[in-house]
Amino acid sequence: MELLSCATFTRTRSFAMKKLLFFAPLLLLFSCGHDPAQKLENKKLNGLAAEYVKLGLTVGQYDGDFVDAYYGPDSLKPKQAPLKTFPKDSLLASANSLMNDLRTIANTSKIDTNKIRANWMADQLIAFSRRIRIFSGEERPFDEESRELFGVAAPVYTDDFFKTQVALLDSILPGKGNVNDRFQKLANKFIIPKDKLDPVIKAAIAEARKRTLAHYQLPAGETFTLEYVTNKPWSGYNWYKGGYKSTVQINTDLKIFIDRAIDVGSHESYPGHHVYNMLLEKNLYHDKGWVEISLYPLFSPQSLIAEGSANYGIEVAFPGDEKIKFAKNVLLPLAGLDTAGVDLYFRALAIKGTLNYARNEAARGLINNTMSQDKALSYLKKYCLMNDETAQKSISFIKKYRSYVINYNYGQDLVKNYIESNGGTAKAPAKRWELFGKLLSQEVAPVSLVKK
Repeated sequence: MELLSCATFTRTRSFAMKKLLFFAPLLLLFSCGHDPAQKLENKKLNGLAAEYVKLGLTVGQYDGDFVDAYYGPDSLKPKQAPLKTFPKDSLLASANSLMNDLRTIANTSKIDTNKIRANWMADQLIAFSRRIRIFSGEERPFDEESRELFGVAAPVYTDDFFKTQVALLDSILPGKGNVNDRFQKLANKFIIPKDKLDPVIKAAIAEARKRTLAHYQLPAGETFTLEYVTNKPWSGYNWYKGGYKSTVQINTDLKIFIDRAIDVGSHESYPGHHVYNMLLEKNLYHDKGWVEISLYPLFSPQSLIAEGSANYGIEVAFPGDEKIKFAKNVLLPLAGLDTAGVDLYFRALAIKGTLNYARNEAARGLINNTMSQDKALSYLKKYCLMNDETAQKSISFIKKYRSYVINYNYGQDLVKNYIESNGGTAKAPAKRWELFGKLLSQEVAPVSLVKK
C-alpha cells in the first residue's frame, strides 16, 4: 500500500546477525537431529505459530482491514462464523497467553532462529492486542499507538523545520507568491493524460522489474495483475495472493504525475511489496516451513518493514539521477509530455520529500485531538504542498489507517540508515541490493533498526 504523496544495528548486533545468517541453518539442522528436547521445542514453536495464524484470521473475521494477505493452509482458517458481538476480551486473553508462551521460548531457547521467531511473533501479538482495542473504540495517543502497532514511535518535527524546507523550495521555484501555487503550476506540466496512463505505468513497472531481476532470482511463475480503481484513500495497493502472485491496484481518483508512475510502480511491485512478499513466502514459508509468515497482519511491525522497504526500494532501483533520465528518455515521450522543466521539477520533488514528516504531524494532531480537521487540511497544503483534493484524500487515509502513516517516512529512513550504515551506499550498488534482499527475506523487528 502506498500513502498519497509525501538507525542502524550496533556493530555487535550487525556481527551477530551475520553469524546468524551463516550458522543458523546448520545449528538448527544439527540440533533437530540429535537433541530430543530441541525437537520438542521446535514442535511447540510450530504449534504456537499455527495458533498465531488462527488468532489473526479470527480477528480478521471482524476487522476487515486486519488481514492484508494469507496464503497458508485452509486448516488454520476459522471453522465457525463470527459471533454477533465482537469477542474483545477472549481475543485479548488469547493474544496475551500466546505472547507469554512465545516469550518463554525466546528467553530459554539455545537456538537463535527460535529466539528470533518467538520474539517476532510476540511483538506482532502486541500489535494484535492494540488493534483489537482500537477496533473496540479504545484509542491511545499517537506515539503510544504507533509504538504498540508498529514497534517504534516516529520523531517529532516542528514547524520551524518545515518552514526552512519550504523556504528552500521557494528559492528555486520560478515566479513569486504562494510556494504551493508555484509548485503546483510546475507539477501540472507533468500530469499523465488518462489515455496514456496504462502504457506509462506498465513501462515504469517493466523497467523496475528489469532492474530487480539483474540482482535477484525471483521465483518461477511470479506474476501480477494490474488494475485501475477509484474511491480509495490510498494511491496504490498490492494485494498479495500467495503462490508468487499479486494484484496491483492504482487509484485514479486524483491526477497522477510522471514521477508517481515510477514511485507507485516500484513501491507496489519491484523491488517493493510484490518482491518482499515473494521472498518471505519462498525463503521462510516454503523453504523453512515457518507458517506464521503466511499471515500478513496490516497493523503490525511487519508493515513498517514492508512500507519502509518499498519506499526505499525506489531509490535502490533508480539511484541518483536515474529517475530523471528514465522519465526524460522513456516516460515523458510515452505520455506525450514536454521534457522542458523536468530537471527543476525533480529538484523541487527532492526538497518536497523532506516535508514528508508533516503528514505525521497532521496525523498526530488529529489522533491526539490537538488539531482540527480544517487545521490539518491547511497544514498538509502548507507544509506537504498538497493541493486541495490530495489533502482531503490524505485526511481520509489518516482517519482510516491512523498512525500507519509513520511506516512510509520513518520506516523508509530506518531501512535506508540500516542498509547504508552496513555498506550499502550509492557507491556500492551491488552491496546495497544484497543487504536489501536479505532484509526482505527475514523476520525483522523494527526496533532493531533504530540507532542505539
